[in-house]
Amino acid sequence: MRRRTFDLLVSWVGVLLTVVLIVAGGFLFVGYRYADSTVTRELTAQKIFFPEAGSESLADPRIEPYLSKYAGQQLVTGAQAKAYANHYIAVHLEDIGGGLTYAEMGAVVRANPDDAELAGQRESLFKGETLRGLLLNAYAFWVFGQIALWATWGAFAAAILMAVLTVLGFIHGRRTPPEIEIGVSDGKRALVGLDA
Repeated sequence: MRRRTFDLLVSWVGVLLTVVLIVAGGFLFVGYRYADSTVTRELTAQKIFFPEAGSESLADPRIEPYLSKYAGQQLVTGAQAKAYANHYIAVHLEDIGGGLTYAEMGAVVRANPDDAELAGQRESLFKGETLRGLLLNAYAFWVFGQIALWATWGAFAAAILMAVLTVLGFIHGRRTPPEIEIGVSDGKRALVGLDA
């Protein structure tokens, strides 16, 4: 096969790969925007706010290191949802049931069917664990969006690299004399690593 033909074939494959990478990057960016805007819209609609700076709610050492940076802000991002779920709701749930989950509290309530306080604690655990789960699902969806954003930049960077290599391939193909063949030197087949 002539070297020029080979260079042009490889360069056209490079054009195709560049287009594929640009299209993939576009789809990944659309996925990122959808995930990010959906999470932000849904969390904003819930109107959840972090406790104000200096409030008693932030004084707990299990809460303050994680939530003080968000003090007074509205919860609108996946990272905020994770912090609120794991370091605010989870702490309060632990205090309500003494570390028991909603499911574990069920056995306690069944053993004490007339205890209204235990039934109320179990109801609070149910609501808290549900909200915590929903916030963590929002966080997971947001993380998928962030991964799509990084993949977008990776695809675009790869497309730029492929475009540069493709242009260099076309330039090399134009500069290569038409009579040069791959693997042939001075009319004889060249052996790998040996002069012909």
